[in-house]
Amino acid sequence: MLQWFLIESKADYSKAVERFEQIHEAKKASEEHKEKLLLAFLINQYEEKQWSVPPVDPIEMIKIRMEDFGYTASDLAKEYGDKGTVSKVLNYKQPLSLTMIRKFSKLLRIPADALTKEYKLQS
Repeated sequence: MLQWFLIESKADYSKAVERFEQIHEAKKASEEHKEKLLLAFLINQYEEKQWSVPPVDPIEMIKIRMEDFGYTASDLAKEYGDKGTVSKVLNYKQPLSLTMIRKFSKLLRIPADALTKEYKLQS
């Protein structure tokens, strides 16, 4: 078994995720199961540090993550199903719906609670 330490780089993260995927079905009480639990913890710690939420409004957060992943408004519209509504939301003309929050949280890896913060709409 490889000895694991805190994940501090993208390379370490990639190795940990790759190993986790190899052993994700390990039987309980096995050495691989213990390694899997450790890796899950280390991966989670790294992701939280990397993807911590800066203090910006939900729409800015969506725009930042769209840029991070190379997504366009059309990509969000495909996920949500309505280009007009997505455009209104991204231009602060309409608030996020609960369905949008759920879908965009998953797609953009943003904690749902970060998308529920209040923000001002433009008239």
